[in-house]
Amino acid sequence: MTFDEAVSAGRLEAQAALALFDSLPTVELEFMRGTWKGSELLTGHPMDGMLGATGWYGKRFIDDESVHPLLFYTEDGASVFPVDPRKWPSPAIRGLVGPHRADVETGKFKARLRLTVYRGQVSATMIYDDWPTHDVFRKVDANTVLGLMDARGMAAPYFFVLRRDDK
Repeated sequence: MTFDEAVSAGRLEAQAALALFDSLPTVELEFMRGTWKGSELLTGHPMDGMLGATGWYGKRFIDDESVHPLLFYTEDGASVFPVDPRKWPSPAIRGLVGPHRADVETGKFKARLRLTVYRGQVSATMIYDDWPTHDVFRKVDANTVLGLMDARGMAAPYFFVLRRDDK
């Protein structure tokens, strides 16, 4: 199954998503620079639907040491702001994150970008500062990557798509 077919279908079995991920080219660190708009690729993962329901926007990569791993829309949807992953997800916040901006926003970078080996390939990987979690990226085209979140204790990876949005 091609990437476009998978996204059009809206849902993909986890093993098919892994096969698709493995079929894509790896990503260099410089390629990830910029702001990326995210969407979920549903695979039956327990996190499916969570980001979409919260006003998640995506990620911003300034350089290898300066990454905002979680960007969310403001309450009015006019802009985005970085969220501290230690403060979200939170049982106190249900639904949209924007109304809780004062409680979760950060001015600090909360992740780094490195090349790591995952499933036998070396590719750009975002490493959260405070979570045992890595987001590994594979290139779909010049403006799109397929991301895979791998975290300690997570039985299967969580998939998402990032599209370059350097407005």
